[in-house]
Amino acid sequence: MWDFSFRRGIALMMQTMPFVLLRMAVYFGAALAWVLVTGTGAGIGWGIGALGDEGFRASATFFGGLTGFAIVAIVMYWLREYILYMVKAGHIAVMVELIDNRPMPDGRSQIGHAQAMVRERFGEASVLFALDQLIKGVLRAVTGLIRGVFTLLPVPGMRQLITILRAFLSVAVGFIDEVILAYGMRTRATDPWGSARTGLVLYAQNYKPMLKNAAWITLFVYGLMAILFLVMLAPAALISNLYPGGMSAMGVVIAIILAWSIKQALLEPLAVACLLQAYFRAIEGQTPNPEWEDRLETMSGKFRKIKDRATAATPGASGAQ
Repeated sequence: MWDFSFRRGIALMMQTMPFVLLRMAVYFGAALAWVLVTGTGAGIGWGIGALGDEGFRASATFFGGLTGFAIVAIVMYWLREYILYMVKAGHIAVMVELIDNRPMPDGRSQIGHAQAMVRERFGEASVLFALDQLIKGVLRAVTGLIRGVFTLLPVPGMRQLITILRAFLSVAVGFIDEVILAYGMRTRATDPWGSARTGLVLYAQNYKPMLKNAAWITLFVYGLMAILFLVMLAPAALISNLYPGGMSAMGVVIAIILAWSIKQALLEPLAVACLLQAYFRAIEGQTPNPEWEDRLETMSGKFRKIKDRATAATPGASGAQ
């Protein structure tokens, strides 16, 4: 049914507990910031609203809370490069080390060793972030192959089905970009662009089993997140009642934030740990197929950018790592 072991994925999570705790600190801290800053904004709006009638106070409270929420969202948006560089990529690096049974160096913490690996391969956070964005673009192009097959089927309502499928695959692909980054770490590639090029070709020539595994993992992660959302509604309602004016409607938003923080801190790394198993198993013993490289170059401008950067870094190289 799938090509990974949840038990092995959970074992990797336990073995990388320092990174799990780091992720919990980052994402639970973000959730706390959203709750506190949104509440502060609502409180300021409530105070300003005292200058008018009840309708004005309700509006001022709402827009104050919305402003606080937006401030934290903007901060998280600007921190996304740093989080990818210092947290996500480091966690991937140490998972790869454990999958290959490579020991941690003496005298260096797990987090310190992993982040040194990331700095060695990518240099600056902006390089890793730019590469990750291009990888995501290529992966979206690969999912277009499946959508293209469905459009040829003479089935009533196929257009609606394709819309749903596109949305689902877009979510599923969201876990795979980190797997491509892991390929370069596993091969000890010195050129991140060249290793991404090779990793993407290997992924493309195994896209059917990889998307199948990603689909199962996505169903698991978002199904569990939906359950977490329902569980969080009760404590979220209590928190929202502490806001000025009650703001009971904020309970739903808070429940989403709490469920999201658990997903980012615990469920997402579990998903990546499972996909790493599936990817490494799928590509074992394979070499990049030139036909698939040509197909990717034809259908994805972002792949061409990666290839150009790889060629510039190592003139005359084939791209295989």
